[in-house]
This record gives sequence, structure tokens and C-alpha cells, in this order.
Amino acid sequence: MRALIQRISEAAVRVDGATVGQSGPGLLVLVCAMRGDTEAQADKLAAKIAKLRIFQDDAGKMNLSVRDIGGTALVVSQFTLAAETKGNRPGFSTAAAPDEGKALYDYFTDRLVAEGVPSEKGIFGADMKVSLINDGPITIWLDTEA
Repeated sequence: MRALIQRISEAAVRVDGATVGQSGPGLLVLVCAMRGDTEAQADKLAAKIAKLRIFQDDAGKMNLSVRDIGGTALVVSQFTLAAETKGNRPGFSTAAAPDEGKALYDYFTDRLVAEGVPSEKGIFGADMKVSLINDGPITIWLDTEA
């Protein structure tokens, strides 16, 4: 699985003009299930994100996790993280099939909650409009295969 996480002051996702999920302060997690991914990889990714120390402590050092600050997460499915960019038009053949992708997306979000990170999410496969205020900005790429 792949994820792009951003430290945020706030974020929201809208579908057809209605807010379907929001978060902050905490993380915006853009997540993509890759072909062949398993629940074990979702477990690993959720645990890593919950423990990742990217929030500042009293000394100004990135030493606290989203759990440590009592933060929340907004999880948005993002199949374009699987983009293959050899040419000028990206290909997405390495992304999981939609039914598998949705199942892993839902499972991942549930695991993040189980790891102690209250989470809301977008709607898988919908035309989502995401707004956010970055904090830092801090943006980190994670891949369970890396």
C-alpha cells in the first residue's frame, strides 16, 4: 500500500457540495491499495502512520505522533498514487482492482482507528474535492514495499 501523508491544521472532503469527512489538527492521509496488497500491509501502514513522530514537542522538535497530540485523520482514497509515468500519460495498472481497493481502503481506515487515531474518510470512487491547510508543511511518502 502507498500513502502520502500531510500534517494539517484542518482538512475536509466534499462530494456534490456536501462535506463527507473532515479532520484537524492531525493528518490528511491519501492512500492507495496496490495490486496484490493484503490486510497485513494495511495493518503495517496504519501502525506506522499512528506512530510516526512528525508533530513538534515543547522543544520544537518533531518528536510526537498524531496519537500523542490527540489528533485525528482524514483518509482519502487516491488510486493515482499508483501512477506509472514512463510516458506523458500516466497508467494505473498497478493499482488494486476497485472492489479490492475499496475493501482495503475501508480496512485500513478501521485499522487506523484501532491504532488510536480517530478517522473520517471520503467516499471511495467519488469525485471528491479535498481542501486542507498544511501545517509546516510536512508531507511524507510511505510505501509498504519500500
